[in-house]
Amino acid sequence: MLTVLRGGHIVDPATGQDAIGDVWFKDGRIVAPPEGGKADEEIDVSGHVVMAGAIDIHSHIAGGNVNTARLLLPELHRAIRARLAETPLSTAKWSSYETGRLYAQMGFTTVVEPAMAPHHSLQTHLELNDVPIIDKGALTVLGNDDFLLRMMRSGESDGAINDYVAQTVGNTRSLGLKCINPGGVEAFKENMRAFGLDDVVPFYGLTSRQIFQALQKATQAVGIHHPLHLHMNNLGIAGNIDTALDTIDAAQGLPLHLAHVQFYAYGKEGKNGFSSAAAAFAEKINANKNVSVDVGQVMFSQTVTISSDVLKQFNSMPGAIPKKGAIFDGDANGGGIVPYQYKISNYYNAIQWAAGLELFLLIKDPEQVYFTTDHPNGGPFTTYPELFALLMSADLRAQVMSRLPTEVLEHTTLPSLTREYTYYEIAQMSRSGAAKLFGFKDRGQLGVGAIADIAVYKPSRDVAGMFRRAAYVFKDGELVVRDGNVTRYTRGKTLHISPRFDQNIVKRLDSYYDDLYGLPRTIFDMPDAALPNKDAFAEVACKE
Repeated sequence: MLTVLRGGHIVDPATGQDAIGDVWFKDGRIVAPPEGGKADEEIDVSGHVVMAGAIDIHSHIAGGNVNTARLLLPELHRAIRARLAETPLSTAKWSSYETGRLYAQMGFTTVVEPAMAPHHSLQTHLELNDVPIIDKGALTVLGNDDFLLRMMRSGESDGAINDYVAQTVGNTRSLGLKCINPGGVEAFKENMRAFGLDDVVPFYGLTSRQIFQALQKATQAVGIHHPLHLHMNNLGIAGNIDTALDTIDAAQGLPLHLAHVQFYAYGKEGKNGFSSAAAAFAEKINANKNVSVDVGQVMFSQTVTISSDVLKQFNSMPGAIPKKGAIFDGDANGGGIVPYQYKISNYYNAIQWAAGLELFLLIKDPEQVYFTTDHPNGGPFTTYPELFALLMSADLRAQVMSRLPTEVLEHTTLPSLTREYTYYEIAQMSRSGAAKLFGFKDRGQLGVGAIADIAVYKPSRDVAGMFRRAAYVFKDGELVVRDGNVTRYTRGKTLHISPRFDQNIVKRLDSYYDDLYGLPRTIFDMPDAALPNKDAFAEVACKE
């Protein structure tokens, strides 16, 4: 059926559109207007903003750590009891089904889980497959795994490491590679409780710098579009701005993506020894176009922190709110679950909130900085509408700043920042830029041939309300949301890549698993037949 959205304000940076126009689509794809302009269905969207479906590049929505959080915090889970409308996390019910619904209502059509352990890939994909409406993807975690560290300790060639990376990413059916506190998690197992960029991993004799640089080069060599997705050392520690700046220098000009960088934008100024260093961080990013970041914005709410950085999570246990947590010191990265509540009255939390907004407002290129709360670590993804509103209104930011502890404003540049994001910049950050980051040619845009993933919003003085409840959302050309309510549940696909590699690495891995575990490597395979629907996956082409 040929459909046209008539007379909307089209905001599509990928095609340079920022004007009133029409969007035509048929059989799930954007098409050119036909001669004569006759459509089977015409929808009047005059007075509305029309964008491509949004892409969330970093949100923990599936896998072992997510499910551990569900088990640890049953009081926040819908299956235990209904939540009252105004209680914390009332809109984030921690089920895969609700995840798809809530994202779709906000106009999001693609979401990437950023931390899939290779040995847990089957569980992760089963859960992603259960998320309705939206398309999904994941990043495979390497950097603390014994096989890689053994290879590097033995001085094996770049080619061998490249083959291992390509085989692991392909076998786990992911979109790329994530590295979490490289070497630091392995060092934690040897009772180290702090680990920096040039500290040495016991037994392996490798530094964090060496590990991430090897994976960074491998990611580029095997044709993965998305740069190495790096969770740096020293997350959340006062003065960790030095680690962040040194890491950017260590990238040596190669593409690199830094995750949830708000958690690294801290100095040591003031009587509390904790201040925002976001201005220096933003200046560094602006000067290094090879580096992209997502912010991991803190929002004032009850949440839970989920991370495979067990060193960091172990150190965070004393600050848990409520007082409970879980640390899984398992193969490779393991996991840590620590609940936490960000309070507007808390000096440290307020600095974190301000630092994240500074990064958004000081980084010049919206396609170099990406929109995340590192769900759920900085706050649930259901707070995205409020964050959009903060970025688009200096007055709203001032209202919130008036409620912060007075001394906070002395240690952040936020009060001096008057920049307000436009719809076009919001679309660059959450649509066109995100698509480029992953090499998506078919989404994040409204150009002819793109998938008809479309979000339509009714402008309002209540910007958060506007983004929370889209007027229309189309997924693959099907109307799935109307007036903020899901009207049709469809089944999205899981996106993945298939990098090429020398098959000799498979023989080596077979021998490794047999010798070390007495198990066949194939028990960790992720075959098509593992999922109930035949068309669960869609392949994204690698770089040539």
